[in-house]
Amino acid sequence: MQTTSLQTIGHWINGTTTAGDGGRFADVTNPATGKVTSRVALASKATTEEGIAAAAAAFPGWRDTSLARRVQILFAFRELLNARKGELAAIITAEHGKVLDDALGEIARGQEVVEFACGIPHLIKGGYTENASTKVDVHSVRQPLGVAAIISPFNFPAMVPMWFFPVALAAGNTIVLKPSEKDPTAANWLAALWKEAGLPDGVFNVVHGDKESVDTILDSPEVSSVSFVGSTPIAKYVYERGTASGKRVQALGGAKNHMLVLPDADLDLAADAAVNAGFGAAGERCMAISALIAVDSIADELVAKIAERTHTLRIGDGTRGCDMGPLITAAHRDKVAGYIDAGIESGATVVIDGRKPNPDAEGEGFFLNPTLFDNVTPEMSIYQDEIFGPVLSVVRVDGFDEGMKLINSNPYGNGTAIFTNDGGAARRFENEVTVGMVGINVPIPVPMAYYSFGGWKNSLFGDTHAYGSEGVHFFTRGKVVTSRWLDPSHGGLNLGFPTNS
Repeated sequence: MQTTSLQTIGHWINGTTTAGDGGRFADVTNPATGKVTSRVALASKATTEEGIAAAAAAFPGWRDTSLARRVQILFAFRELLNARKGELAAIITAEHGKVLDDALGEIARGQEVVEFACGIPHLIKGGYTENASTKVDVHSVRQPLGVAAIISPFNFPAMVPMWFFPVALAAGNTIVLKPSEKDPTAANWLAALWKEAGLPDGVFNVVHGDKESVDTILDSPEVSSVSFVGSTPIAKYVYERGTASGKRVQALGGAKNHMLVLPDADLDLAADAAVNAGFGAAGERCMAISALIAVDSIADELVAKIAERTHTLRIGDGTRGCDMGPLITAAHRDKVAGYIDAGIESGATVVIDGRKPNPDAEGEGFFLNPTLFDNVTPEMSIYQDEIFGPVLSVVRVDGFDEGMKLINSNPYGNGTAIFTNDGGAARRFENEVTVGMVGINVPIPVPMAYYSFGGWKNSLFGDTHAYGSEGVHFFTRGKVVTSRWLDPSHGGLNLGFPTNS
């Protein structure tokens, strides 16, 4: 039920907020209390086009802004974000529900990409060949694409957009960000921070909405590229519709991340990692470990260690120093609880049942306790599907080869990990596993900003991963110039020190 007295979160277009003309709104809820705290305007086609038009109008001026000036603005944004990250973390916790420490960690990982993008002058410089032919020189340049659209998910309202917009902006593109309507305030906060850092109006725009705004972005001839993160079915849809209209698209989809534990592993380290990677952010991470593959000889001991640690977790409001917060909505909580029901009905051994939480929170929040299953088999839905909740399934195998086969036969290929002290086994795993991001005794192998993030198989649609060198190439295109100059040119006298302004 919508309440008109609630604060309305508007769009950020051309440097100011606007409610648009859509006349449609969605409730924004604090997941820890279950209370509606505000409402967000949902963009019509016309409002979405207004945001795109603002970005398109700002592109020529931003493209021609000196590289030195663009980087100065990125540095200013970095400093402002470092000084005020506590504000953003509080917003994320209030609308997503993750605990404050996790929200601060999200911001820190996004900030790494900002810092990476500050070095873009080195990354987009071209090559030069003198006298490729007689008095003919050849050089290459990388130029921005135009309007870059970002469609981001609810689970990382700050970090995921920051995977894309720092590199896109540094390269000279302009932005239309369509965040999740479930936790929209972080996007507007970031937009205002960019303006404070000196970014010209129209270069960074935020359009809130649902499928109507997404389809408008995908069909718009003024949008040059689309970056998307979300579930695999929607990622496939975004990729196919966006590329059909001539756009460059990188669409990161879902995951079913496995962690293989060999008999020689440090089981205490493995148990800590399984709990951290399985239940952090209530399992609402595309890099969460949801399937633990244990070699049978150590499975009993490992499951006992995981259960012991899980029982110590404190569940509740993310502002109260808890270990794990709520899920994003009541509907999603109920969906995850339904998977727990299905796991029990299919014969898995429920070691810890999280369906009756007793959280440290006020009101009717959307909580589930962590759930641990043992003796899970590949035909069960709790193994096959991406649950996106605090449910960890233990699958027992006879050895390395059986575990590897299970991982490689999975249709997803986002992230995986192996826990072992055997260097040969680790090297073979790294070489043979058909997954895009691999951890060796590291449970959540999210690459640093100077590498690139992305999976294989049904976890990625498109050829280019996020950020790093692949991100730089995604947001630019190459041009090669062949030139012959028959007469030298002369400039006037100027004894002042040359500058980069």
